[in-house]
Amino acid sequence: MLIPPRGLRIAAAAYEVERLADRAAVAQKLDRWIADAAGLGADLLAFPEYAGMEAALAGTTGPADATTWCRRAAASADWLRQTCAALAARHGVHLLTGSLPTDAGGGLVNRAWLIVPDGAATPCDKRILTPWERRETPLVPGRAPVAIDTGLGRIGALICYDAEFPLLARRLSADILLVPSCTDLPAGDARVRVAARARALEGQAVVVQAPLLGAVPECPLVDANTGAAGIYAAPDAGWPDDGVLARGDCDRPGWTCADIAEGRIGAARRAAAVDVPGHWPESAADCADTAAGGREAP
Repeated sequence: MLIPPRGLRIAAAAYEVERLADRAAVAQKLDRWIADAAGLGADLLAFPEYAGMEAALAGTTGPADATTWCRRAAASADWLRQTCAALAARHGVHLLTGSLPTDAGGGLVNRAWLIVPDGAATPCDKRILTPWERRETPLVPGRAPVAIDTGLGRIGALICYDAEFPLLARRLSADILLVPSCTDLPAGDARVRVAARARALEGQAVVVQAPLLGAVPECPLVDANTGAAGIYAAPDAGWPDDGVLARGDCDRPGWTCADIAEGRIGAARRAAAVDVPGHWPESAADCADTAAGGREAP
């Protein structure tokens, strides 16, 4: 793969979670992964949902319930953020960290950080918890999703289940939308992939799915994981006919990369055959009328 001049290379991690000996081993693993992506020429990296649990798992033995693991993760969150910020600066990359339960002041949230090469970190929280998270964990909904403007474009993140709700993506108006995922069954991976591709179509954005792989049976948050990394765009002018920029093999750890030429996202939006973002207000107005008690004409 050639890196386009002044273009952008995005890397999605299919990342295998492990129970490592200590935090030093976690830092070494993260350094190795980030160095490998940087060596491939990647400018923007995305790690999966709950990949940050390795910081909480390190040096532990035996099983524990979900609440205990969430508390252990919260005690590890600052270390993970600081470690990833230092690595982003060392390797000169933008990256989305793996998420983990984090104390946000009003409770524990499922949080990742979007980190730029100078080490500045923007929290990215999961807003809508899955039924399992609501039932089995002490997690609470995080703050509304945010996007940041960078030299690579406007980048936002929706953690796993959040990607299935189009209004969350709509408010971000992102050029690049990162979707870290953690799913224990192929159907769950398929749901997130379908959601990622729908968000690409609706927002005429590039959407990146980074799945968690592997298993730590003693930790209910990461006891079984499956998926395939993917990078998607709208199936429209300027992109592949099917909108698939890159797709990794299912359950195969490693980086999946895609190249975006300079100005490609803006040019593709201008040349597109359809304009879902531009016509969205028409749909929203119809939905508001229906919600207010109106009915569609037969």
